[in-house]
Amino acid sequence: MEILKCEHISKVYGKGNTCVKALDDVSFTVEKGEFVSIVGPSGSGKSTLLHILGGVDKPTEGKVMIDGTDIHSLNEDNLAIFRRRQIGLVYQFYNLLPVLNVDENIVLPHLLDGRKMEQERLDSIVEYLGLTERRKNLPSQLSGGQQQRVSIGRALFNHPAIILADEPTGNLDRKNGEEIIKLLKKSNRTQKQTLILITHDESIALQADRMIYLEDGKIVRNEQIRSLGGGIDEE
Repeated sequence: MEILKCEHISKVYGKGNTCVKALDDVSFTVEKGEFVSIVGPSGSGKSTLLHILGGVDKPTEGKVMIDGTDIHSLNEDNLAIFRRRQIGLVYQFYNLLPVLNVDENIVLPHLLDGRKMEQERLDSIVEYLGLTERRKNLPSQLSGGQQQRVSIGRALFNHPAIILADEPTGNLDRKNGEEIIKLLKKSNRTQKQTLILITHDESIALQADRMIYLEDGKIVRNEQIRSLGGGIDEE
């Protein structure tokens, strides 16, 4: 079942002689439960593409369909609601609120959406993340790896249609980076959570079901690595 369809996406910054084409006619689809990595050199358009897929930026041309919704046809209010409910974003620099503890950072988008607190869901997510002993800690009292786990919990809490991760290991040492990838893979395999991950690390990219390679704003390779669900669950 197709969960995402990206059709002829282009993104142009500036005009005339200062015009820069960050994305050039990018099209691909993603199946529900698939793990797709997007790689390419610096300036290839990876992060621009992720921001457009996440509704954070708008394409100059083209369409993004997530679970049947043309996200860029929505007005700002409805797009904000859709993002909170259907898109989980994980960034390199965590984006946690420093005055909120682990529990509060995880549930914040859910509560901002005016939805009832799901204590069982929160308890399950915190245990899943290995943060049971840290749930009342502020971000400043956590390691980088622990902060990234909180950001993953926040992304997962609303049962989103898709998780978008932008260089989630880029600010971590190797050991913590490996743990974060294991956690994302486990969510993908055991919960069938669709995952699109931007990375410059090809060893991480090759753990996905499929790898899309961007260069100068264009897809130059779209390679199937393994069949959907064919990976090994991470314990």
